Amino acid sequence: MSEQHPTRRNLLKAAGGLSAALAAGTGGALLSASAASAANDGFGLHIAGRDERDPRMWYYRFQTAQIGWNPGVNVLLPDDYHWSGRTYPVLYLLHGGLQDFITFDLEGIRAWTAGKRIIVVMPDGGRTGWYSNPVHSNVGPRNWENFHINQLIPWVDANFRTYAEYNGRAVSGFSMGGFGALKYAAKYYGHFASVSSHSGPASLRRDGGLVVHWANVTSGAVDLGGGTVYGAPFWDEARVSADNPVQRIESFRNKRIFLVAGTGPNPVDWYQAITERQVLDGQREFGSLLRNAGIPYQSHEPDGGHLIRHNLMQDDINGIIAHLRKA
Repeated sequence: MSEQHPTRRNLLKAAGGLSAALAAGTGGALLSASAASAANDGFGLHIAGRDERDPRMWYYRFQTAQIGWNPGVNVLLPDDYHWSGRTYPVLYLLHGGLQDFITFDLEGIRAWTAGKRIIVVMPDGGRTGWYSNPVHSNVGPRNWENFHINQLIPWVDANFRTYAEYNGRAVSGFSMGGFGALKYAAKYYGHFASVSSHSGPASLRRDGGLVVHWANVTSGAVDLGGGTVYGAPFWDEARVSADNPVQRIESFRNKRIFLVAGTGPNPVDWYQAITERQVLDGQREFGSLLRNAGIPYQSHEPDGGHLIRHNLMQDDINGIIAHLRKA
């Protein structure tokens, strides 16, 4: 579930990553992995690399026992962060499948947040990590949920001027990341006052558990060496229920909820048609349950298929800033 930009991505990676490329000549220091590996900022995270030369986009790579490789994180700062002395709300923005932590920099997050007082944290979540601790991995630890919730969030609050509270945080994402946002908001109720899902699944069990099967197949093929997120051939049913947004409706009460799913994918693109139709049906099921429970939400069903819609991302960010505690 992703929208790819392979040519631009390859060029940026060849230049050492978008953040590093844009940072060239702006001063500051880039720590090599060997020089930075000794730096331990607590919460089980060791900084393996960092680049803070760009005035806004700061880049980090971490060593953690929760992940068998060093995941990257981009932290986008407000324009006035370095001189204002203000404390800021934080948006955790989660990428889709087959994407990574630079996805939203490629898509335009700097422009969407220009002049706006919010910190945006964009972490790796595995190419098919599903923002979960897998039932089984054949390639070492891939505990993305533990990394994000138990390590990254406390590290961000300890190292940046953030409101480390419910009304100071939002979580949003695209596709797999939209599911991750809904899951995190429900399972960790006190962490996020706003949740947004841009073309992200909201119902795991519908249509014979199609999304669970998709998570298992993609994670096993791409990230886990044949392991799975939810277990195969038999699911960990308790884990599926705990992660399933439509089974956690009361956990969304008193939150800002923003949903996006397309209605008209290109009929010749079977992947887009199947993917976005499943997302749309699941979000409609989720919305119906929210209405029945008296929980307000915003829902957008634009034309088109499974893609990041820049205008709705911009609208969402504006709504997040309006809802969270002000800088």
